[in-house]
Amino acid sequence: MVSALPDFPWDRLVPYKKLAESHPDGIVDLSVGTPVDPVPDVVRKALANASNSPGYPTTHGTDTVRRAAAGWLHRQHGVAVDPVDVLPTIGSKELVAWLPTLLGVGSGDRVVFPELAYPTYDVGARLAGASPYATDGLVSLGPERVPLVWVNSPSNPTGRVLGVPHLRKVVDWAREHGAVVASDECYIGLGFEEQPVSVLHPEVCGGSHDGLLAVHSLSKRSNLAGYRAAFVTGDPALIRRLLEVRKHAGMMVPAPVQAAMAAALGDDEHADRQRDLYAARRAALRPLLEAAGWTIEHSTAGLYLWATNGTGCWDQVRWLAERGILVAPGDFYGEAGKNHVRIGVTATDERIAAAAGRLQ
Repeated sequence: MVSALPDFPWDRLVPYKKLAESHPDGIVDLSVGTPVDPVPDVVRKALANASNSPGYPTTHGTDTVRRAAAGWLHRQHGVAVDPVDVLPTIGSKELVAWLPTLLGVGSGDRVVFPELAYPTYDVGARLAGASPYATDGLVSLGPERVPLVWVNSPSNPTGRVLGVPHLRKVVDWAREHGAVVASDECYIGLGFEEQPVSVLHPEVCGGSHDGLLAVHSLSKRSNLAGYRAAFVTGDPALIRRLLEVRKHAGMMVPAPVQAAMAAALGDDEHADRQRDLYAARRAALRPLLEAAGWTIEHSTAGLYLWATNGTGCWDQVRWLAERGILVAPGDFYGEAGKNHVRIGVTATDERIAAAAGRLQ
């Protein structure tokens, strides 16, 4: 039975968005991490060339896209996977939401995720009829059987990076307790002050992917949020299980999107340029926030600045909205975020400059 779902958090931000929109120079929306820069030409050409695709795509994806994903992981992140163990998904959010169900997690089970976390981990547990459990300390669970543990590095919302020793401890604990570790690595290519590492890296997992899944997205790396382009890889047995269920459920990435994914994963140049854009926007915004009284915590990678001026998160949201800047309140991501705000750096250079001027 599906547990009661929480209210959609972003609906609570609507009045503050209207307030920010009333600014004479318009809103600077830093609340949602949606890409605003163009889709790379190499990707658009691949999509167009594959547009005459009248037949059904396969759930497992083409050999081309699976090889491209495996090649990117090895080339950029030191992770070796067999292309057969790559499974395209319809964006990463749908996988996060449905993974507990796809793995057979259900009533009486706990799904574990970080204390500060993207809300969909909680929603996914509820959709499966399981109990969501937010904690940063696995030892508090004692000997209890836990079927699924989420980690997220770099973190959304905090930008915190989990190092090799931390991830290795999570993997060791999960293997001792028979849990699957699902690692949301959607921001892995956006390390600024620290370089993130995959849970599938041999230094973390000891060369075995047993019990491990890594989720990757092209939304931020390649500006493909509108394409819904992502993939999951890891434990071959788990991938086969997910593939079988997804085939029955008709979860298929459109063939032209698969072609676009392959092109994007095979080209690092556009991703490097995009990363440099985000780095420049962070560099422009961060010191002005600090000068205006905010402390930036973690935020060593990813697309967000996790900030506090010591007041409640909604007071901070209002203060910024009065100056035409919209940000996300920290309590969207858990009770531990009640004194923080999440500030995205995905606005255009012009809008980032506008925000900077208002902060000054």
